[in-house]
Amino acid sequence: MRPLTSPGLLLAIAVAVVALPTVAAGALPSGTASPTLVAANSTTYTDSTGEDPAAPDITTLVVSNTDVGVISFRINLPNRPTLGQDMVVDIFVDSDNNAATGAPDLAGVDYVMEFEVGEINLYRWDGTGFTRRFGDPSAVTLSFAYQGGITVSISAAELGNTKRFRFFVIVESGNVVDPVTGRAVCPTPPCPADVAPGGGAGLYPFEVKIAKPTLEVRRVSIGKLTAGKPFTMRLVAARSDTGAVVQNGRVTCVGRIGNARLKAQVQRVVAGRATCTWNIPPLAKGKRFRGSVSIVFEGLKASESFSGKVR
Repeated sequence: MRPLTSPGLLLAIAVAVVALPTVAAGALPSGTASPTLVAANSTTYTDSTGEDPAAPDITTLVVSNTDVGVISFRINLPNRPTLGQDMVVDIFVDSDNNAATGAPDLAGVDYVMEFEVGEINLYRWDGTGFTRRFGDPSAVTLSFAYQGGITVSISAAELGNTKRFRFFVIVESGNVVDPVTGRAVCPTPPCPADVAPGGGAGLYPFEVKIAKPTLEVRRVSIGKLTAGKPFTMRLVAARSDTGAVVQNGRVTCVGRIGNARLKAQVQRVVAGRATCTWNIPPLAKGKRFRGSVSIVFEGLKASESFSGKVR
């Protein structure tokens, strides 16, 4: 696979990370403002501005993750409202939060996501450079969008199943497309660029926080409660993290007429619905029925109760 190349960009990176200190897990780079938490799994970082009027100017970066482990990097570039073909964006990630592994001259980063000439690719440190080789993560989840800045999304699984990482970003302009390779190159290095965090402040830390999934009740249907006839409750449950409707699991049905317990005639998942059916006794008219249906799937539980007078 083609290695990460762009002489001007690599020169800017080398200057930016020279003597970068190691940042302890959970600590902030020296001289960096504390990130502002804007959501449960979202952190905003503020970068210095106005370093080079000719360069894209990073103002803030927002990193977040979903409960299925998709990480998003939002890099705000107000002075570049639209995407230019001369721009190259690199997001360097120390996925194991260990400066002793990965690229030794780049504070131990293990991966880089590089955007250039309308496409984005994932490269991994192979001991000598950033490349893509057989057996590397597929990067099928890697995507980008641009509006007043670039948003890059990727699954944590494709960044070594990272749980806690450090990162830095560089955005360069002034590149031209090489007609032979089709890649962006800086005609006269170094091209104008902005690095965040700047000033040799270290790398930004981020912790991937994934909430434990639950089963959510999506829909409940209640039949007619009539003496001498079957009565059915149905429940549709779905996982909170993926939204997938539960198609199997252990169903428990509890039903009572007064103090007498009724045995469910149907107690299973039917067509994606946890289903409970009881035969209501003919002499139960006017009495109160209390029942519940619950489903357990992979240790997760959802349930619903109902109470009503038998007609």
